Amino acid sequence: MPGIVGVMLAPWETRQRRVFTGAGAVQARAVWRQGCGACRQGSVLRPWETRQRRVFTLVGGGGMIAVVVLLTGRCPRRPKPAEVYPMPLDPQRIRQDFPVVQQTTYLASASVTPSPAVVTQAGVDFVRAKGSIPYELEDMLAQTETLRSLFAQLVNARLTEVGLIYTTSEAENMVVRALGLQQGDNIVTDDLHYSASYVIYEQLAAQGVEIRIAKRLPDGSAPPAVFAPLMDRGTRLVSVAWISHQTGYRHDLAGLAELAHAHGAYLYADIIQGVGMLPLDLAASGVDFCAAGSYKWLLGSFGVALFYVRESRLELIPPDRFGFFHVLGKTGPLSHELPSDARKFMYATPAFGPVYQLSAGIQYVLDVGVAEIAEYVIGLAHYLRAELEAQGFQIETPAGNQSAIVAFRHGLDPAIVQKRLSEADIHVNFREGGTQIRIGSALFNVQAELDAFLAVMKELKG
Repeated sequence: MPGIVGVMLAPWETRQRRVFTGAGAVQARAVWRQGCGACRQGSVLRPWETRQRRVFTLVGGGGMIAVVVLLTGRCPRRPKPAEVYPMPLDPQRIRQDFPVVQQTTYLASASVTPSPAVVTQAGVDFVRAKGSIPYELEDMLAQTETLRSLFAQLVNARLTEVGLIYTTSEAENMVVRALGLQQGDNIVTDDLHYSASYVIYEQLAAQGVEIRIAKRLPDGSAPPAVFAPLMDRGTRLVSVAWISHQTGYRHDLAGLAELAHAHGAYLYADIIQGVGMLPLDLAASGVDFCAAGSYKWLLGSFGVALFYVRESRLELIPPDRFGFFHVLGKTGPLSHELPSDARKFMYATPAFGPVYQLSAGIQYVLDVGVAEIAEYVIGLAHYLRAELEAQGFQIETPAGNQSAIVAFRHGLDPAIVQKRLSEADIHVNFREGGTQIRIGSALFNVQAELDAFLAVMKELKG
């Protein structure tokens, strides 16, 4: 059909072109074109962009053929580039990106971290498209690859080592099942692990697997030395939360990996409370398996998590469920070629909306710089801990701890403390029946907010 002309869509464009062909003549008229202007940087489709193509062919009289090509493109708000952030981190610049700071004093990021506007916009764009012209499946699948690549960049992992799942606990369940644990085997963990993990190990204990729990030292730390006496030739797995949700304690992953491997065991780490807040080099850490949901320091939403399996350990963890993603390797009705890398854990349609949000969240962290974030939030945590200690509160987070989390016992009536902080419009996490307060300082927090919290606690203590 010699008269048909090609149409290339630049990612910022939304347009329709009608091309009429006949009698050797071509008449083309662009009837609609619009663009956001902000993203006009070339014809490459970026991770936060998508496009659709519809072709309709109509046969008319006199040999006339009309081809209507409809191309549409969406350009959600683009993440801010790294160069807008000076070194070191400028909290006032950061605060412009987080609507939460205009609404309240939010110090509860160790529970759920508020997202920057760019992450929210990624979710809004996805939902709006679902109500009009949904994103193409091929674009959504491409976005999962973008997400895997971003996470691999963040934690210095190989792309082949990163898979997508739904929750952090899903990964821990898969690991313990794959190891084929039986009576006589043991798992070593500590009393700083995530609460839900003990449920997994309780079930294993009922099957004859011994669960050994290392106790933290009086200063609140749990170095590899407290694990070592519990390990022997029957130890199959050491399992910890890299950053404890209880106190913010930061485990020595490299030391634990060395200890585990010396006993022929593996190391699993729940990294949800640290990744995005602190630098993490998985290649150098020695960690065999780890996972993280996306709704904390990665600034994403719920419904998607990242699962890392060291390349040399991939054969140890077979997929334990199968579905849509495995059909992509179909070679016959009952013959499917499964991926050999961490993509094998991606068995069903993911929550694509949260995939877009998490991609924007990790890109934001990379743009700001995770080392800069860590330096800033650890500084806030050290300041807060010192001030609380000076006021006489019982601090449960070890001195000099390298995370953004501080936990302490207030020793007061929990109802009164909660009421007073609510009146001051200060959000914190109350745990242990309201007797413990946990503060998670995020990149958008400032010292003045900590001072406001400290003033309320000083008033209450009297």
